[in-house]
Amino acid sequence: MTERPEETAGSASAAGPAVGRIAAYPPEEDADASTVAGRIVLVAGATSAAGLAVVSALTRAGAGVIAVGSNAERLRALRAAAPAAVTYQCDLADFAAVTGLAAVVHAEHGPIDGLIHLVGGWRGGGGLAGQGDDDWDFLHRNVVTTLRNTTRAFNADLLASPAGRLAIVSSVSVDNPVAGGANYAAAKAAAETWTRAVGQGFRKAAAPAAAVVFVVKGLEGLETELAARVVALWDTDAAALDNTRVFLAP
Repeated sequence: MTERPEETAGSASAAGPAVGRIAAYPPEEDADASTVAGRIVLVAGATSAAGLAVVSALTRAGAGVIAVGSNAERLRALRAAAPAAVTYQCDLADFAAVTGLAAVVHAEHGPIDGLIHLVGGWRGGGGLAGQGDDDWDFLHRNVVTTLRNTTRAFNADLLASPAGRLAIVSSVSVDNPVAGGANYAAAKAAAETWTRAVGQGFRKAAAPAAAVVFVVKGLEGLETELAARVVALWDTDAAALDNTRVFLAP
């Protein structure tokens, strides 16, 4: 079994206090104009390399960013690198903690317009026999449970927003699973299915919202590309964007 260090759900039982104050910032002079300016976007799993890239790109484009992670030390590093963002510490695998986070976010910042889910992790190897229960529990908790919790807690916000957006990062392993990565592929497939279901809810409600799946072979080296694609989510009509899978490649 091997494990890749990424942002994971953590073990805190409640949302920690906010650090900083959110605002809708004008885009920086060297940034392209984007309709994400003025939107409030929550990035879940914000302390990974991809999370930092996404948070930084969103703030440069003029969004108000709420960055959520489970590790206090990593959140401090994120604040130093992206001081325009507001940070919260929360165990996103705990639905009570997530609903508490949503209540605090609503009270302090109002409803959100975007949810970018970057919580994940990888475990695999050893063929089918190596797909142990501990690895499955880890992947299900981080990949699926955190997505279920955050989308349920903030779904009403995305439905009510004039430009609601949900995005996750998935894997090419969903299309080409292998025995040694069966746990991982199954968890990612479940996350994609859940995301498409959220998108169907958007369409059923005739909401100007969209759910998008970004697909990668490996995220390392694609952080800047991912960040640009996230910012651009607000530049495309929701009806054309909803229920799409977007492949990212070097």
